[in-house]
Amino acid sequence: MALPLPKLPLSFKALSHHSSPSRPTQPVPSLFPSRPSPTPILRRLKTNNSPSLSSKTRLRPLATKDDSLSSIITELEAEEEEEELSSSPFRPPGDGRLADRWREIHGRDHWAGLLDPMDPLLRSELIRYGEFAQACYDAFDYDPFSRYCGSCRYSRRKFFASLGMDTAGYDVTHYLYATSNINLPNFFTKTRGPKSWSQKANWIGYIAVSDDATTALLGRRDIVIAWRGTVTRLEWVADLMDFLRPVASEGIPCPDPEVKVESGFVDLYTDKDPTCRFCKYSARQQVLTEVRRLVEQHTKMGETVSITVTGHSLGSALAMVSAFDIAETGVDVGVDGEKVAVTVLSFSGPRVGNGRFKERFEELGLKALRVVNVHDTVPKVPGVLFNEHVPEFVRRLVEGLPWSYSHVGVELALDHKRSPFFKDTGDPSCFHNLEAHLHLLDGYHGSGHRFYLASKRDPALVNKACDFLKDHLMVPPFWRQDENKGMVRAHDGRWVQRERQKMDDHPSDMHHHLQRLGLDKRHQ
Repeated sequence: MALPLPKLPLSFKALSHHSSPSRPTQPVPSLFPSRPSPTPILRRLKTNNSPSLSSKTRLRPLATKDDSLSSIITELEAEEEEEELSSSPFRPPGDGRLADRWREIHGRDHWAGLLDPMDPLLRSELIRYGEFAQACYDAFDYDPFSRYCGSCRYSRRKFFASLGMDTAGYDVTHYLYATSNINLPNFFTKTRGPKSWSQKANWIGYIAVSDDATTALLGRRDIVIAWRGTVTRLEWVADLMDFLRPVASEGIPCPDPEVKVESGFVDLYTDKDPTCRFCKYSARQQVLTEVRRLVEQHTKMGETVSITVTGHSLGSALAMVSAFDIAETGVDVGVDGEKVAVTVLSFSGPRVGNGRFKERFEELGLKALRVVNVHDTVPKVPGVLFNEHVPEFVRRLVEGLPWSYSHVGVELALDHKRSPFFKDTGDPSCFHNLEAHLHLLDGYHGSGHRFYLASKRDPALVNKACDFLKDHLMVPPFWRQDENKGMVRAHDGRWVQRERQKMDDHPSDMHHHLQRLGLDKRHQ
């Protein structure tokens, strides 16, 4: 029996205000107008008992009979679709309001019973937070011929609107920067010209907080920390020194000196350059001061608060380290003395620390759900030889070695070969692509169940920054790019780069917040 799939909208409009990576083109903001909503779970949830299709949504071939994916996409009667779906054990999308279930969705019970079969509410939330991580790629300036290369293309106050995410329901409160002086050269980008917005900094993410309307839907005030990772270039993996370092040596107040993380990750998180306007404070200082400010502000008003940290690839590693630091430092405690729920929702991330890091992570009450593609190599490093999969007695023997690593949290393993939209390719950057992971999430309903797109998330988004979709779908690879590469015609008729507004850096009272946390010392 052929696999039924939703009807694909295959018409695209050119985007005129987005960018392009070091390859011919680069990731673009999600085409939210092409699907019902960029934040699926914030839409009014359906209350029917199955996600069945009406008779008007009968699927038809995407091309001529000779050219179509006849083994995959066929014309189906709506009654057949309804019969198959109604017999499945999937929870209906309306099975509980998010405001009532958010603690369960954020890992209170370690996602027991929610992954297989896949809980629709959890799927929607994973996609929503994945899009927050994707926004880091879509907003980043990769163009080495731009004097703003390595920065965010958009101002903080217009961040989501500039990306077409007007309905995100969050306000960005802080941009995050890191110094490029560390040993991860393939992660950072710099302009080739003599003039640059910064010679030593790169934009690596943002902190946002839910607005009042979204807070009411979510059932709490949600603070999101989104970290930028890597798009198509995987060379940064080779830059890892595969050397574990105690977190306590970097100022993180962990009582156990045996808790260690990969040195490159902790360097990226804690290094700073006092001579740079943007990275004179470390990413660690930026995160802890802003999170403390937001937690105090909203718990003082009697609100329930959550902290959700997300990231893809190297951004996933930063998400794990920063969540650990937030809990260990105690900035997750409100003015009422109650701890705030801290959850990591990561995508295609590497291992971060050793076995003691994993144990301490769990002792602190942190929750982490890792979404991975089983064919992606990044989640398998570092620690290829000694990791969480070796027998317990072996792990104890090698625990003190500098190359013994363990993943933390719960893993949701997806398989890109289950998607009928993907071509057979050996390109590892396709397996690692974040949009591909979000596509797989939308089609995943549990082991043994057929693949179909629950929210009809546009498959064309996958090819924004890779070449993964089958040619029959007629979606060009690497299709996202800036109009005229960002060049505009000046009054005198010459073509020049567009000027940008003043770059956001740090609040004027930053040092005061650092002093309150005791983070104003050299190694903090």
